[in-house]
Amino acid sequence: MSEKVTFIDYLLLLSTQALYGLGAIADPQSGKTEVNLPLARYTIDILGLLEEKTRGNLTQEESALLADTLTQLRLTFVDVAEKEKKKSEGG
Repeated sequence: MSEKVTFIDYLLLLSTQALYGLGAIADPQSGKTEVNLPLARYTIDILGLLEEKTRGNLTQEESALLADTLTQLRLTFVDVAEKEKKKSEGG
């Protein structure tokens, strides 16, 4: 593999990991989806840290993708966390 890894590739890798933790992507081996909120939160926090530490050093495309990705993942996290809480309360 001779292609150079880009910042966008890294963002997509991390967002995929977060979506996996949110139960939005199935495990490729088992084919099952599982919610792992600590994994999702950790990965979203990493993306937030990247946004903070790279501010002013990204292209417009990279910056927009990172901001949009973080917004969507954070909203999805809240939604999934609420659903998981209701499930655990028996509702």
